[in-house]
Amino acid sequence: QVQLVESGGGSVQAGGSLRLSCAISGYIHSTYSMGWFRQAPGKEREGVAVIDYGGSTTYTDSVKGRFTISKDNAKNTLYLQMNSLKPEDTAMYYCAAVRRVRVGYPLLSKEYNYWGQGTQVSVSS
Repeated sequence: QVQLVESGGGSVQAGGSLRLSCAISGYIHSTYSMGWFRQAPGKEREGVAVIDYGGSTTYTDSVKGRFTISKDNAKNTLYLQMNSLKPEDTAMYYCAAVRRVRVGYPLLSKEYNYWGQGTQVSVSS
């Protein structure tokens, strides 16, 4: 059984930074892809950043150059470093994992079958 627990959310002013962490417990095969997704009130869940088993990363356009996804296999932890935060980044952020994601769909939330409970990020102007 895979469990994902997010932490690190909070309230910051525009231009600030936060680092989200996702603690991973249970069996995660080395071929798993892992990612961060977010959902703002009244909006669909969207993929933010994904890292595959080989370390390749994919970002949604709106966060490129500002967010960095990384994984520490020794600590079983996934991270999302968020810099230059904007009010439109305000959302609940979720950590997710899947053994294998279809080629071409790394940011599609429906591809992922393990999810954390989420951590809230609020950015004020």
